[in-house]
Amino acid sequence: MTIHFVVHDEGDSVGVVVVEGLTAGTPLTGWIMDQDKMIEFQARNDIPIGHKLAIRSIAKGDTIIKYGIDIGRAVADIGPGEHAHVHNVKTKRW
Repeated sequence: MTIHFVVHDEGDSVGVVVVEGLTAGTPLTGWIMDQDKMIEFQARNDIPIGHKLAIRSIAKGDTIIKYGIDIGRAVADIGPGEHAHVHNVKTKRW
C-alpha cells in the first residue's frame, strides 16, 4: 500500500503529500501518525510533493492546523482532497 500523504494528528485539517506526481482523480491513502490510522479519499487537484491537501472540509475563515499548529486561515472553502496552498490559505500574521 502506498502512503500518499501524512498527517500528524487526526485534529489536523491538512496533510502533506509525500509522493511525486499526485494528480487529480488519484485515490489517496494517508497515514495519521499519532493515532497510527489510515484514511482514504480522492485527490481533487494535482498536488506537488511537499504541499498540503485538505483532509476535511474547511470553510472560508477557518483556522488551518498542520502538525498540531495554527498555520493560517482559509480564504476560500477547501474540500477534502483539494490543494491547500497560497491561493486559498493565508497567514494570520499580517
